[in-house]
Amino acid sequence: MNNGLRDLARELYRAQQQVERLERLLLSASPEEGLAIQDELQDVRAERQQLQKIIDGRKDSSPLPRKF
Repeated sequence: MNNGLRDLARELYRAQQQVERLERLLLSASPEEGLAIQDELQDVRAERQQLQKIIDGRKDSSPLPRKF
């Protein structure tokens, strides 16, 4: 695993931890707090999804030609 992919994996892990933290907060939040948490949660989920797509794309790119 090269350093770039390792850094992305760390960022993905951080984003996943943040999603889980916000989901727990949302369970006990007031309606007003819940709206703010949902906005932040939506942003973090989008970041997590984007990181996952980047990582998946890097894993798929192989220096060897593929045969179909």
